Amino acid sequence: MTQWTDIQADLASQGYVAPPDLAMALHLSLVLGRPLLLEGAAGVGKTEVARALAMAKGCDLIRLQCYEGLDAAQAIYEWNYQRQLLAIRAAGDGHTDEAQLFSEPYLLERPLLRAIRQPVAPVLLIDEIDRADEEFEAYLLEILSDFQITIPEMGTITAVTRPMVILTANGTRDLSDALRRRCLYAHVDYPDRATELAILQARCPGVSAALGGQIVAFVQSLRHEDLEKKPGVAEMLDFAAALAGLGIADLSSDPVVLQAALATLLKTQSDRASITTEVAQRLAGKAA
Repeated sequence: MTQWTDIQADLASQGYVAPPDLAMALHLSLVLGRPLLLEGAAGVGKTEVARALAMAKGCDLIRLQCYEGLDAAQAIYEWNYQRQLLAIRAAGDGHTDEAQLFSEPYLLERPLLRAIRQPVAPVLLIDEIDRADEEFEAYLLEILSDFQITIPEMGTITAVTRPMVILTANGTRDLSDALRRRCLYAHVDYPDRATELAILQARCPGVSAALGGQIVAFVQSLRHEDLEKKPGVAEMLDFAAALAGLGIADLSSDPVVLQAALATLLKTQSDRASITTEVAQRLAGKAA
């Protein structure tokens, strides 16, 4: 039986460095066949878990990006009304078989339905579930409980394979108790220094050890500043790639270039204004 350390190694092979508690939660989710809910600030790598898992397993990643107003038509299925209308017109005599119109050829699969009909179990990522309305959570309950979907015109469709389900939430709103009961849970935080350095080395092997240490220290110090949007792991990697591309070997060597490279880390005007050249040089000096 696959152990949690195997999952950790599989993710590492795809460049994702998972802490033990996250690897254990993912392992239990796969063993028990239960969805895994990942909560944490934006940019800590929740979505990347699903991508790395799909790559490690060699299966498809099916992603449902949630947003306010998301409903069953966008998430589960809808009918191809244009094709149905063409079929009605083609019949000509007005005696179109209604059962034929609401059959497989006219069904448009959306992510949730597509996920349970795959011949090889995919990874189903339900991203930012807390951005969807509470009503949409009710649509999920049948799927997450029984992995089946009821289509009134066709009946109940049971999963061909059971997808590996990962849900992410950024804390936009509280999730229902009913949804939480159906999931295992893990909180994903910003990585510690050693973990973030390992991520940088795995994803940007061309960055020197000395510069990599400075980058991680600089970004972690930056997160303690009063920012609207703290830079995540993805931004840290962009920052490292930018510095490497500019030929920077030391963060303190060129204040102008460092300030320009902050475009990869700071994503609002107020954050850019608050991290002046003087502040950036202070943080770079501490990181050296």
